[in-house]
Formats: sequence, structure tokens, C-alpha cells
Amino acid sequence: MEVRDPVHGSIAIYDREIPILEHAFFQRLRNIKQLGFSEFVFPGATHTRYLHSIGVMNVGTMVFNSLFKDHLYDKEVQRLRQTLRLGCLLHDIGHAPLSHATESVMPLVSALKLPSRFSPSKDRQASHEDYTLKSIVDSSFTTSFQSVRSDLGVTPEAVAELVLGKTNDEAYFTFQGKNWFPIMHQLVSSEMDCDRMDYLLRDSYFCGVSYGKFDLDWIVDNLKACEDEGKIYLGISERAVSTFDDFLLSRFHMFMMVYFHYRAVCLEQMLMRYFKATGTSEYAIPADIEAYLEHDDPHLWKILRHSQDPWAKRVVRNDIPRKVMETFGPTGIPQMEELENYLKQSQIDYIKCSSKGRLSKYYADSTPTNTFPMKVLKEAPMGGKLRHINVNQATDLFDKYSKSHAVTRLHLDFELLSSEHQKSVLKIVQAQ
Repeated sequence: MEVRDPVHGSIAIYDREIPILEHAFFQRLRNIKQLGFSEFVFPGATHTRYLHSIGVMNVGTMVFNSLFKDHLYDKEVQRLRQTLRLGCLLHDIGHAPLSHATESVMPLVSALKLPSRFSPSKDRQASHEDYTLKSIVDSSFTTSFQSVRSDLGVTPEAVAELVLGKTNDEAYFTFQGKNWFPIMHQLVSSEMDCDRMDYLLRDSYFCGVSYGKFDLDWIVDNLKACEDEGKIYLGISERAVSTFDDFLLSRFHMFMMVYFHYRAVCLEQMLMRYFKATGTSEYAIPADIEAYLEHDDPHLWKILRHSQDPWAKRVVRNDIPRKVMETFGPTGIPQMEELENYLKQSQIDYIKCSSKGRLSKYYADSTPTNTFPMKVLKEAPMGGKLRHINVNQATDLFDKYSKSHAVTRLHLDFELLSSEHQKSVLKIVQAQ
């Protein structure tokens, strides 16, 4: 079986994977748009988590085949490759309607009743990752792993561990005496994971912009396995660091120009207003993983269309309050604070949106904050000894962009204000 993808071309699907793809849990992703409200700004952005997930699996396979090109017919390597393919394929299976926009109304994670090895030590609000883990290891979807388990010994628990980033069975991920779990988890979730490599290309394609484009083939060819104390980490050859810089900047520009577009961000804030106003009386995400199957974009949109709540009505109409002020970084913050104070004193309702685009969530102030740092392989000339360093030591972009680049916007129904209030708002906004 194969899938025809406008981004990657033909993507092969193995027979043993078909029960997983055809299961209702994975099919639900056909009805969840990758970019939530972004289609109100970029009309072509109607692509789904379903095709994105298949694309991530394809990129993961490309990288794995490059790393293991001399051992692809080894049975243990085939088991590891299948595990990685499924980790990439299912990394988003727990996403709620409108992607990230509805995570604020998820229940406590304790209500999901995750198996103990996947349950956090402290109770908190559940996230889509928790629903992903529950779907893989403890639901009717778990039975779809029968073919991959019988053919290659792949377990749903091992796939879930790649998503979680922690394993209780290092032997499962050991090949030729070395632990490959770090690099396999990094390909699912890290500074340069297959998720990012797919969504940057895919989102830029469907949005009709060029910000997210980078040289995927060159990066795949230059990703390396770097050993450190018996563990294998994801690395990139020194000659491809400039391409890695392009990748980081592509992601940063996509966040600033697409993901943080004022209309999509404001619509999310309006949806939050709806949830706050109605509580659980109209919409609630269930802790029951089987009932969660109903919760896709059409399900939520139907509820919004039938709601009498004014915020729901405005979301449906794509009717956002006017953007009256926008600041980039620290510039304009005093004016923004002055405007906020005036609106509060005048009891004028407003929506404030702050979008923080950090170049990397794994590196801040040049210090790795994740368990599995990415490496840069430095090749010594004339057959000398290979060595590697952490990626933040090879590029200055982490230093340059270590501080968050915040975009702050303030929206209000300017046309509904009295002429006196309008003049006062304009006086503050237009002040130099």
C-alpha cells in the first residue's frame, strides 16, 4: 500500500501497519486540522493531522535508513525501525479538536487512569501527549498492534516510550551493545525531530508561503549517530551546521509569520472566553478514551454553531475584535501598559494576546535543558579521531535568539466605544 503525498511523493505503508492506520483512533485525525484556526488567514491550510503523521513517519524512515544503511536487513534493526515508524506515526494521535486550542479544557491527568509507568508523579491538567500515551497502551486501539508484535516483536509500550522520552527496557533499544533509545526519541521529539522536519515543509506548502522551506535531503544525509558512554545521540555533521541554522530560522519565521498570526491567535483567545463562560455545560473533553473518539473538529464546530454564547457566535463568524495596538519585543510596552490601565479604569473589555516565539525550547542561554542534547560531529582530517560537541557550541543562533521575541497585541470592539473613549484610545495608541 502507498499514500500519495503532495510534500513527499509516494509513501510506502507496510501490510502489518494497515490495521493501525485503518483503526478509528488514527482515522479520527482525518478530521483534525493541523493548524486549527489558521485556515481563516491562509485558506489553503486545511491539511490534517492524519497526513502530517504519515509524513512524519516517512521522514523518520528516511533518517533511520540513512543511519542504519549497512544493517537494514538485520532482524533487530527492522524491529527498531518499525518501532520508530510507529512512534513518528502516532506522536499526534491524542490531539484534541482544533489541535492545541482546546487543551485548556482537558481533565486532570489522573482521570485518564494511565498505566503507572506512564503516569506522572504529580497530578496536573492532561495534555494531548497524555491522551496519546493512553491511546497507544490502554485502549481498543492497542489491539491494532497485533501484526507488528507478531511479525517483529514491536510492543505498544516501546512505541509509547519513544513519545514519552523515558524507557524501562533499555535492552529493547540496544543494538550491537549500544543503547539507541536516545537518538530514536530525539527523532520523535527534539531540536531536530521528524515532526518539525515535516510540519515546516507541509505547513508552508499548504499556507502558500516560503518561510518554512529548508534542504531536507541534505539534512537527512548529514544526520549522524554520536556515541557517548554507550548511548547513541542524534548529531549532525559539522559541514551541515549552516543548513541546521537555516532550519532553525525557518521554524522561527513560521512561528512569527504563520503560527502567531494575530487573527488565529485572537480566535483561540475568543474560544477560551467561550469555554470560561460556559464551563462544561456545552463542551467538555472526556477522560474516557473511547468516548474521546467523537471529539474532532466537526464535533466541536457543531457545538459552537448551536451555542447561544456570544463568543461562540463570534468564533463561528470569524468576527474578531479590532486590533488596536501591536508591540514587538520591549518596544511599545509602556504605551501598551498605559492603554491597558485606561481600559481597565474605563471598564472597557479587551483581549490581550502575547505570542512568544523562542528559537528553541531545548536550549536557553547556550545551556542544554533537555535530557538528550543534539550533537555536532567534528570530523578530523587524515583519518583522525572523530569527536562531537553539543550543537549549541557550534552555532551562535542560540545566543542570538536566547531571549523570547514577544509579539503583544491588544484587541477591542473599537467601533462600539463612545466617541470620547475612541479619542482617548487613539491618543494613547498614536503617541510617539
